[in-house]
Amino acid sequence: MSSGERASQRIRLGIIVAVLTALALGSFWVLEIMRRDLNNSLAALPRSKPDYYLEKFNYVKMAVTGQPRYNIIGDKMVHFPQDDSFEITLPLITSLDPAKPAMTLRSKRARIEDNNSKIHMYDDVNANRAATSTSENMHLSTEYLLLLPDDDIARTDLPAVITMGESIMTGTGMIINDAIGQFELLHDVRGLYQPRLLPSTSVGKTK
Repeated sequence: MSSGERASQRIRLGIIVAVLTALALGSFWVLEIMRRDLNNSLAALPRSKPDYYLEKFNYVKMAVTGQPRYNIIGDKMVHFPQDDSFEITLPLITSLDPAKPAMTLRSKRARIEDNNSKIHMYDDVNANRAATSTSENMHLSTEYLLLLPDDDIARTDLPAVITMGESIMTGTGMIINDAIGQFELLHDVRGLYQPRLLPSTSVGKTK
């Protein structure tokens, strides 16, 4: 092969390399433009915005029998149409079932979803159940509580403190099943139990 032919091949090879490089750079530029356009399009999409809100509201949940089950009051309730959820500021939930001990729950905020079947309570959650003739008053405190009102179940995976009369129990993770009157602390359970004091009775003497 003569020197002229070798020079000609080097020129052709150089042209091919230059063309391939230009195509590669062009493809990268096209991909970068497409990526930027996609990011801009995503940024331009409207985020979920509330369609209405209520202030100082009072909502009552009715049972299928027509009797009130519980009510929720709060400073503000905001509805998000995208997932049909509600966010509540300073909620207070009160049970209205006359067959069960009265119970109130409050927190700094809450979220209601899945057609009111799930109520998430966040930040400084406190629950109080009144004493009855067969049970002492109960107080629960935690930072998160999931209520399943249709099943009468409350649970959390965070630390919780339960006070019943003079007894105190602490643990991480808790399930309360109010339908059967049971509760369970799941992990790191500690407690101080004080027997319930029964009213003193006096026996009269006859002469």
